[in-house]
Amino acid sequence: MVTVTDEAPSIRTGERIMILSAGVGSGHNSAAEALREECAARADVEAVEVLDVLDVSSALYRDLLGKGYFALVDGAPWLVSLGYDFSDQPFKHRGPVDPWSRANAMPAIRRLRKFRPTAVICTHFLPAQLMAAMILRGALDARTAIVTTDYDFQGLWLASAFHRLYLAREESRVQLGELGIPLDRVRATGIPVRKQPADESSDSGESAPLLIISAGASGGSYATTVVRQIQRVGAPMRAVVVCGRNDELRAQVEKITDGDPRFTVLGFTDRMPELLRDASLFIGKPGGLSASECMAAGLPMVLTSPIPGQEVRNGDYLIEEGAAVRCATSVTIGWKVDQILSTPGRLSSMQSRARAVGRPAAAADILENLLSSPTAPLIITRTAQKALLEASENNLSASDLDDALVTLASPESGDSLALIGSGELRELFELAGGESDRLTLDRTALSYLGQRWGARRLVSRLLGDAPSFTVAVRPSTPHGY
Repeated sequence: MVTVTDEAPSIRTGERIMILSAGVGSGHNSAAEALREECAARADVEAVEVLDVLDVSSALYRDLLGKGYFALVDGAPWLVSLGYDFSDQPFKHRGPVDPWSRANAMPAIRRLRKFRPTAVICTHFLPAQLMAAMILRGALDARTAIVTTDYDFQGLWLASAFHRLYLAREESRVQLGELGIPLDRVRATGIPVRKQPADESSDSGESAPLLIISAGASGGSYATTVVRQIQRVGAPMRAVVVCGRNDELRAQVEKITDGDPRFTVLGFTDRMPELLRDASLFIGKPGGLSASECMAAGLPMVLTSPIPGQEVRNGDYLIEEGAAVRCATSVTIGWKVDQILSTPGRLSSMQSRARAVGRPAAAADILENLLSSPTAPLIITRTAQKALLEASENNLSASDLDDALVTLASPESGDSLALIGSGELRELFELAGGESDRLTLDRTALSYLGQRWGARRLVSRLLGDAPSFTVAVRPSTPHGY
């Protein structure tokens, strides 16, 4: 059972950290690996394990979530865009985890219980929702973190219970604060990326800018069109074309570039960190991890063929920051790259902006903050979830709602413990009594709640094993900029 205490946050020794991901694309697993590497470097971490929850689910469930998503990307991108917008409001689909997802999650839950974690980090919203359900049932006694993997925050990631929520940028933190989420539980750390390799000076004498073309991400005729366009660049440059595990594409690109000494063609490579470090410009799709790895390396981007939804929004942010340009059509990519390389100062300016956006220490910052965070989770009641959804759908701030949100917090530390509706607060005061800014809960109040299961669950979580517990009451209003 999760027990609420008033003790100041402390770093525990012998940490056992479980990192849960879902292999819908490579980004979620890449973030998980970056966090695993950082865990392995910490003396206070006894053990770390990474688990892709889809790897231990049924083949049908795995194919539906993984292959089904990319089938839509290829065949009906407009539907992907609609789906992203539909799920962009927090708690759009309120309620318990559906039975099929719960059944497919059982192998992962068994692994979790066997591992006995002191902290759980989720790099995908699916395990984040599962962990929230376990917290609310009192079945998980571990600090739980949600780590988003795109620059834009999508409401689908917001769970009903968690200890920390880590975002890619400060604007998303402001957004959640405006909705009423207590900001002591939210950090803008950036997206975790693997450590950058040490800068090693080369004696090759090469001075022409190095371009990295991520052809495997786009694939097919679009990728070969990009390569042909880069061949037309007149400014001095070198190019490495990375085709991933697509052997057919690699053969096509090798045929196109045969005899052009400026081009090197690679298949799958584990040298991407070194390539990103040495490169001057990246050409490819703005996936959350690809973009964050480029920014961490100070590498500006030329964006091509973004997936509707998250990749389009990632690109919008990078363009806004001056660290990227976008090609609306493939037949102008060569011209656009030539303009960047031949305009004095433009490339160096974009590189400077990329370094300003980059957060190479995100993984370390996340772990440092999580392992010193409060041991009690933040709980968001169903009533509060409904209010958050209403505010998001109507473009309102928490202070604009007719039925205000209220935060219950520890009187000693000030840590937020629950986000509830003002009506729920009135009900608790009627049952338990207290001053206007203090509420004392005990077993008697719990018994009076009868069949009101949402309130019973909240009071039970706050009480833990204690006979009574006092919380501070404060309005959940925007915290300012």
